[in-house]
Amino acid sequence: MYNVALFQPDIPQNTAATIRLCACLNITLEIIEPCGFQFNEKKLKSIYMDYYKNCKIIRHLSFEDFIKTKKNKRIILLTTKSKKIIIILILKKMIQYYLEEKVLEYQTQYIKLLMKD
Repeated sequence: MYNVALFQPDIPQNTAATIRLCACLNITLEIIEPCGFQFNEKKLKSIYMDYYKNCKIIRHLSFEDFIKTKKNKRIILLTTKSKKIIIILILKKMIQYYLEEKVLEYQTQYIKLLMKD
């Protein structure tokens, strides 16, 4: 199962939107504190509406606490501050996979031709 984690969220409206998303998709939301706003039900209630009660939220006091709970689990980190664009990384992997498949295909064809002779 997938979880969504927000690292030190600072915009209540974005956090509330993530709560709604996680509630609709039945995904656990993990909040890595400190938040840039007071994270409490009263503060967010008007923004997240009734979704809060349908979303499982786990709060971590720090990134280190978050990492401790993720032993031997795959973590995918996304940021707006990276110099690498994730789409480029995905495309490179897709191209590499395609080329590897083509090489295997041609090797198989070559071996079949050799076996015929």
